[in-house]
Amino acid sequence: MQPKSSLAFPDATAFGLFTPAVEYMADAVQRSILFWDVMRERGNQYKNHQAEAAPHVLSYPVELVVDGRTLARPVNYALARIVPSPDLDIDPARRPFVVVDPRAGHGPGIGGFKADSEIGVALKAGHPCYFVGFLPEPMPGQTIEDIAHAEAVFLEKVIALHPEADGKPCVVGNCQAGWAIMMLAAMRPELFGPIIVAGSPLSYWAGVHGKNPMRYTGGLLGGSWLAALTSDLGGGKFDGAWLVQNFENQNPANTLWTKQYNLYSKVDTEASRYLDFERWWGGHVNLNAEEIQFIVDELFVGNRLAAGQIETQDGSRIDLRTIRSPIVVFCSKGDNITPPQQALGWILDLYESVEEIRSYGQTIVYTVHETVGHLGIFVSSGVARKEHGEFSSNIDLIDTLPPGLYEATFEEVANDTANRDLTSGTWVMRCEARTLDDIAAMGGNDAEDDRRFEAAARLSEINLALYRAFMQPAVRALASAQPAITFVHV
Repeated sequence: MQPKSSLAFPDATAFGLFTPAVEYMADAVQRSILFWDVMRERGNQYKNHQAEAAPHVLSYPVELVVDGRTLARPVNYALARIVPSPDLDIDPARRPFVVVDPRAGHGPGIGGFKADSEIGVALKAGHPCYFVGFLPEPMPGQTIEDIAHAEAVFLEKVIALHPEADGKPCVVGNCQAGWAIMMLAAMRPELFGPIIVAGSPLSYWAGVHGKNPMRYTGGLLGGSWLAALTSDLGGGKFDGAWLVQNFENQNPANTLWTKQYNLYSKVDTEASRYLDFERWWGGHVNLNAEEIQFIVDELFVGNRLAAGQIETQDGSRIDLRTIRSPIVVFCSKGDNITPPQQALGWILDLYESVEEIRSYGQTIVYTVHETVGHLGIFVSSGVARKEHGEFSSNIDLIDTLPPGLYEATFEEVANDTANRDLTSGTWVMRCEARTLDDIAAMGGNDAEDDRRFEAAARLSEINLALYRAFMQPAVRALASAQPAITFVHV
């Protein structure tokens, strides 16, 4: 189908034998004009989005509840209440849902990007819903631990607003927000109901040998000294566009060609979807140098979370085994950013058997999608209607499961489905008991792989120390004499 255009072209049939070629050229000209017009809209949209006081891509109206900038340890995070539409029947006595978006280079809102989303299915299930987002610029001196303390204040507020709720808040953490809420749940377990971590890396070295190249990047680049250099060039700020670039480097063909050609080939129908996604994908946020250094050193290169080696400012160690709420892990075999091994490997790191999981009183439920990619875990409408919809509808069931390890499986409702009249959707979720062997069967590192990652982590420490001793003073002096160098990707 040719794109709609106001351009008038002569009747192509007048060109005889060359008619197909003329028709093709006319179509190409029309598509090109419309394609570049979408690019113009994309640029204007970027500037307008960045000019907003609190840019986000939520498709729901919100009410500010707590502004993190007003706390004793100020952060650029905020708690907002999702205002449901009048046609939704929200029961204030049901446990509230709190969706926390990742600060991984992009701005907030992807958890409520559209009606079929994590927020959408929680509202549809009748739960009050809250959202934790953030502003583009961090507060001076803000740290990862400061954010954790702020999110604890947010949860305390949600609990206070719902004294009659039938349970503590269900907290959903997407991508990097997943490890953040897991750390907080280990520090303040009394604040949490069920925890859902979607596409979240928790065991950073884990994976299948030779696959998932992003986990090798730190070692190949000499460790975390580049994060320190980039932050110093940015005047103490780390531009989140560099994190987005890491995602794009996983599939350069898609970044440079496929995504653009898909728009060009479907320019009549694709423009709106393309612009909606690019508003989020291109709306970058910054981190303080201290924040990105913690993330790289302690987590992705150091792999210290599952090992219980991360310490808070008061000297306490963060031990994921102290979490008392049910933990739901959602990952996918099609995710090349957080493969199932990184999402589930922490269970093998911490426990020797299911009996040990039970001895800590923990309930862990996992589900592994066969194909969806990283973003699809929390963006796909189909995933929202199926997995996230069933989690929302059955969260009270998950909360009553006895301690142990389970896999959540999903079956489409059929005429012969048992107790079909009791189902409210098109899927039925079952939680089936599993052992650690089921997780180990997905593949992972052997002892030699772990030694290589340990060597890369040690090399990172050495290179960072050398950079700080010999290069950092000069870089900071030069950077302070000119505007901060940032990476702009529009």
